[in-house]
Order: sequence, then structure tokens, then C-alpha cells
Amino acid sequence: MACHSVDRGVNRLGPSLAGIMGRTSGTVPGFAYSPAMKNAKIRWDAKSLDVFLTKPAAKVPGSKMIFAGLPNPADRANLIAYLASSSGK
Repeated sequence: MACHSVDRGVNRLGPSLAGIMGRTSGTVPGFAYSPAMKNAKIRWDAKSLDVFLTKPAAKVPGSKMIFAGLPNPADRANLIAYLASSSGK
């Protein structure tokens, strides 16, 4: 987890993912988002995360996200379940 943390207020290369469910993209205080992510206005939920995590650059072209994506649906589902369970940290 060099890129992200699930702890509130802990930004790394990427913003904290604490409380991601229901949050709008590009809104974590103190993180310098790309204009693309700020302007994407994605409301993160299981469906939007599934699409994004499949291939981030296709969903938000111009994002600073360097992660290539998770092509395996089971891997995405597991990650989304983890993020949902960690949203209260």
C-alpha cells in the first residue's frame, strides 16, 4: 500500500481511501489531485469503483493514477469489499 492508505488523513502518492464509499472523486483535503480527477465528479460506490479499477486511465484520462487496473472481476470485488469495510477508519 505504498500508493494509498485506508487511514483518515494519511495521504501518500495517492489520497487516503478512508471513507471512499459515497465520496466524490478529487475531494480529499490536502491532496493535490490532477485536474482530470477533480473534474471527473465520480461518486464512489461499488459500481463506479468496479469500472474505475478495471482500467483507471480509460475512466479518467489524464489522471495521475499510475495503476494499470485489475482485469479480474473477483480481485476487484475483493478490493471493493475491503474498501467498503475500511470506510469507517
